Amino acid sequence: TVLMCRGKAIQDFKGPDCRFVNFKKGEAVYVYYKLIGESMELWAGSVGSDFGYFPKDLLEINHNYSNEELELPTDVSLICY
Repeated sequence: TVLMCRGKAIQDFKGPDCRFVNFKKGEAVYVYYKLIGESMELWAGSVGSDFGYFPKDLLEINHNYSNEELELPTDVSLICY
């Protein structure tokens, strides 16, 4: 897994289920995947020790780490435990 970029949350976000990562406005968010397909608006990353999806529009990018983009199809479903 390659860290792609870091950004700052521009507003609070609470995901609909455990596949999503929650954050507060101003928190640092680290992006590892930019998803393609039906859910093009979702990225996957971490906030602290929590990892999950979040809407890309809620992130203001302030540092790019990699120019390589790893694109994952969104037809793979994740299971909540």
